[in-house]
Amino acid sequence: MATVEFDKSAFEAAIVAEDSFVLIDFWAEWCGPCRQFGPIFERVSEKHPDITFAKVDTDKEQELSAMAGIKSIPTLMMFRDGVLLFNQAGAAPESALEDIIAQARKLDMD
Repeated sequence: MATVEFDKSAFEAAIVAEDSFVLIDFWAEWCGPCRQFGPIFERVSEKHPDITFAKVDTDKEQELSAMAGIKSIPTLMMFRDGVLLFNQAGAAPESALEDIIAQARKLDMD
């Protein structure tokens, strides 16, 4: 699945959806590390079609970014079944992103 753009309503709907698994990249066009991380995020999204990979442009979605407590970009958040499992600022290498996903898949969400 390719990445999708999230606004506040899409964010809220995806997070509370039953059996949801969502990775969100908070980014901005002017951010160098964000531009470096973007292709990694896109490549990994293609390997995991069962996960929603979303991007939030912090310049366009300032209310959502504030609501999510974004203080630095890029920031990666991962939600599974409505639970925040991961929240970290900084670009991650592809191997680290794959590891984060693998660890989240192993969790018993019951």
